[in-house]
Amino acid sequence: MYLLGYDIGSSSVKGSVVDAQTGKTVAFASHPDHEAIIISKKAGWAEQEPAMWWGNLKLVTQDLLRHVKAEDIGAIGISYQMHGLVCIDRDRKVLRPSIIWCDSRAVPYGRKAQEALGEEWCLEHLLNSPGNFTAAKLAWVKENEPELYGRIWKIMLPGDYIAMRLTDTVCTTVSGLSEGIFWDFKAGRPSARLLECFGFDETLLPACAPTFGTQGVLSRTAALELGLKDGTPVTYRAGDQPNNALSLNVFNPGEIASTAGTSGVVYGVIDQINHDPQSRVNSFAHVNHTAEDPRLGVLLCINGTGILNSWLRRHVALSNTSYIEMNDMAETVPIGSDGISILPFGNGAERLLGNRDQGCSIHGLNFNLHGRPQLMRAAQEGIVFSFQYGIEIMEQMGLKVNKIHAGKANMFLSKVFRDTLAGVSGATIELFDTEGSAGAAKGAGLGAGVYKSPAEAFSTLERLAVIDPDHQEEYRAAYERWKSYLSS
Repeated sequence: MYLLGYDIGSSSVKGSVVDAQTGKTVAFASHPDHEAIIISKKAGWAEQEPAMWWGNLKLVTQDLLRHVKAEDIGAIGISYQMHGLVCIDRDRKVLRPSIIWCDSRAVPYGRKAQEALGEEWCLEHLLNSPGNFTAAKLAWVKENEPELYGRIWKIMLPGDYIAMRLTDTVCTTVSGLSEGIFWDFKAGRPSARLLECFGFDETLLPACAPTFGTQGVLSRTAALELGLKDGTPVTYRAGDQPNNALSLNVFNPGEIASTAGTSGVVYGVIDQINHDPQSRVNSFAHVNHTAEDPRLGVLLCINGTGILNSWLRRHVALSNTSYIEMNDMAETVPIGSDGISILPFGNGAERLLGNRDQGCSIHGLNFNLHGRPQLMRAAQEGIVFSFQYGIEIMEQMGLKVNKIHAGKANMFLSKVFRDTLAGVSGATIELFDTEGSAGAAKGAGLGAGVYKSPAEAFSTLERLAVIDPDHQEEYRAAYERWKSYLSS
């Protein structure tokens, strides 16, 4: 049997077919071959047509079916870009382009709701401020497009839309409602008080389906359009960051999943309903969360991560210097970068810093001592130290850091980056060969009962390297110096 996973991103749609028995990916595809279009009619706006996601999913499916037979696919899983808003009418037609995760127009609406509800109430019940999440985006539509708002039958997240197109069933998940800031963790249901504050009717929200389990079956119409077998169950759905954690076998308290591309993410699991009083990190229901056995994903996003490294490559490194050569340069410099500290926050306001736009800055630079190698290392150390700063916030929420799981990609290809993160956090880093759509396929296997447990589902996950913490005192000293510049 094969398992099919889709990952609906804002840049592309990816798909993987996984052999359920061996756990190996037997086919992978991605469309488009360039970055997908984001519509931005005004500064701070970001929209995409849901029909574009579906069109790219069709192309992905066509590519995958060149390698496997449709009748051999036993279940389908979905990962998707978080926090987006899709509005449909009673005929299940999309009423407007989706307002996606990186659109910032709804910030004033979230702020107004927080003032009305009270910051303490929001954090205790929603675990976050309403901020710029899906609920606030809907409030913008309600005020600015009232005629359209009046025609809305249901609202959905991007993954809910794809599931509807596949199964003709409209539903969401508790995890999805929590990422939209609709879920009241104290009441264990959609928040009546939040809905009342925004003036939303609860009937706009789809019914909840389990994250793992049959959420619908492939309709005949979708099967004919995609070339798949009708009746194939869709058995898993999660946002991209919870799904990335699942892909890296992160389910238990104290485990962390991390990515470090243009921006960086640290996603840790805790087993208690908790929040950061300053809302510098976000808490959502993790894929295995239940009321009886809480599992929250605490999400830290750092805008200034790999983008700093790429800036150095373009403007500081010699012409045609590769990232591998930059990593090699950084390795020639001792821990602490010979006294240089770099704050990497040059990619806009950082929630980690209370939504302050700190900017990137270099400290301790000596024109007689320092050159490119020290800058290369200081940049990587500075990025890691921003991760550690966020991890300490998570620790205050009850996260006990034991292990950090990551894919061997982007910044994690650098030995300096890996060693610094292990050394400063005291955690063992495990690097794996996986990606989101393959994780969604295994999630589908869990939901379909192909696997009895996550341990079984991910027993074949290929671990590429283990990095144990070393030189901890030296890394901590460099981190404390870095932190002194952050607070100055």
